[in-house]
Amino acid sequence: MHIIISPDSFKGTLTAKEAAQTMKDGLLRVFPHAQYTLIPIADGGEGTLEVLVELTEGQMQQVVVEDPLGRPVDARFGILGDGKTGVIEMAEASGIMRVTKSERNPFRASTYGTGELIRHALDAGCRHFILAIGGSATNDGGIGAMRALGARFLDGSGKVLETDLPSYQELATIDLAGLDSRLPKCRFDIACDVDNPLLGERGATAIFGPQKGVERGHHDVLENVLRRYAQVVEETTGKSVHELPGAGAAGGLGTAFLAFLPSTLRPGIEIILDEIDFDSKLDGASWVVTGEGKSDVQTLSGKAPLGIAFRAKKAGVPVALLSGMVREEDRVLLAPHFDLIDSIVSPSCHLEEALSRPVPALLAAAERLGKSF
Repeated sequence: MHIIISPDSFKGTLTAKEAAQTMKDGLLRVFPHAQYTLIPIADGGEGTLEVLVELTEGQMQQVVVEDPLGRPVDARFGILGDGKTGVIEMAEASGIMRVTKSERNPFRASTYGTGELIRHALDAGCRHFILAIGGSATNDGGIGAMRALGARFLDGSGKVLETDLPSYQELATIDLAGLDSRLPKCRFDIACDVDNPLLGERGATAIFGPQKGVERGHHDVLENVLRRYAQVVEETTGKSVHELPGAGAAGGLGTAFLAFLPSTLRPGIEIILDEIDFDSKLDGASWVVTGEGKSDVQTLSGKAPLGIAFRAKKAGVPVALLSGMVREEDRVLLAPHFDLIDSIVSPSCHLEEALSRPVPALLAAAERLGKSF
């Protein structure tokens, strides 16, 4: 028997690597002679950088860049085992984790540091990029990142606009002459699981702005900035980004990449499974076990377990879902995609115990799951 164990992290309790090892330890109690392959995974959000670097035997690099408010901060990027692919988590530089709640300021928060990370990766020889864009503190449409890569944004008098986002209501010209000459030879895969446009009631400001400090009085100003930005982008590049699906991701960072760089937006889990050649690892597998902290209707919106289940089913390999919590009403929705479903939280393990003692709780759940194979 060959069992592939490929969970995402159990957020707040176990990393993907810890979860995979614990699942194996539990299954070993039932199948002590089985072959096990551990492939801890991420879906383009938190943990993507570490997972891809480790699975491809790559290298982690640390550099100093600007945080969302322009302060110097240590941030990491990865170079995968091929030596040509760079992995950037924008949260490393421009993430909401970099600012306290009282510091959240959508008029000042910039993606400049994300652009600096890309520039450092270019200097290291990377020409293919995987960009994870979750957890941003910004609503600048990716203007900061493009400034770091050499673009200039000017008002009607020819004055260069910099960090004050409301001033971009006066944006007249985008000068791409100084954009890093290496960029057109690159390829950017953007891990994006949302289809929100840049503007409107489903746009970057309306949907994602409040968690970044956007208050009622900010909304119209920021919407005006992004609307003017989209107009000048179209005048400059000929690309209409106003209603483009995914352009509103990460405070509009998707807009900048779709407009100025050779980029494709794809579900994060698909990018990662392709990068590690997951399909080839399914040959000869008896079972695939996946999981996450909580599985519910959101799991069906491109989360890691669903992506893994799709690949396993396509290869004819049965797949089991073992998550921290799965409510009974959600099992009905998940059942068509998984051959077995179980969770740590159960009649024998309450939520409090699962959170306070995650390793023994998952160990017991994995053993119970194995007895159902």
